[in-house]
Amino acid sequence: MREKRQNQAKILRIFRKIHRTMGAFLFIFFFIISITGFLLGLKKNSNELLLPNTYVGTSNNLTEWITIDQLHKIANQVLHDSIDTNLSIELDRIDIRKEKGIIKFVYQNHSNEIQLDGATGNVLNIGKRHSDTIENIHDGSILDNYYNTSYGQIKIIYTTTMSLALLLFTITGFWLWYGPKRMKKTR
Repeated sequence: MREKRQNQAKILRIFRKIHRTMGAFLFIFFFIISITGFLLGLKKNSNELLLPNTYVGTSNNLTEWITIDQLHKIANQVLHDSIDTNLSIELDRIDIRKEKGIIKFVYQNHSNEIQLDGATGNVLNIGKRHSDTIENIHDGSILDNYYNTSYGQIKIIYTTTMSLALLLFTITGFWLWYGPKRMKKTR
């Protein structure tokens, strides 16, 4: 009986050491993930501080829309006329919201977004997408962008490491809670 309790106490000390060491080593990463995760949770309710609202166009019938090429040219012209002529027009993505009758042009090397009415080409909104930067910090891809990696290797390593660390924290934290209760039962 005494030997069993000693083994339980030994396992508890090992789990405590793992938990404490990982906590000290990964503290800053968990802090960053928690803050950015909180902000990402609020992005759609941030009064356009983090993410521009999505506006509504005049038609959700795609046959009435201007061609994507023409809309792209309009968006690029608006970008240069309204924001800065020196900004890159390299696209990150085109987000078509058929049900709302709009198309969003999101640019690669800056956080600007141009929303156009798909049918008329009228500008619905010019906004900043700060949430994309926060998301890149949250998942580690900001380092892939900075170092220009080919396949997002840093993001994969970062998310795998942090996921496994969180799993280990959960297991060791549970055992640090449950282990002493179990030891009391065996007394």
